[in-house]
Amino acid sequence: MANIVERIKQYLRGPEGKRMTEKAKSMARDPRNKERMQRFMDRLRGHKTPR
Repeated sequence: MANIVERIKQYLRGPEGKRMTEKAKSMARDPRNKERMQRFMDRLRGHKTPR
């Protein structure tokens, strides 16, 4: 199992992993994506939210 974790760490340190990390960070900063993620998490938790 540790082998998988090491492979993931190695990927994230490489150029493609860094690009993917930056893309994820920029998507997380987008207010629309934040709202969508909040609604999704609320649904998972069983909270009812107005649409």
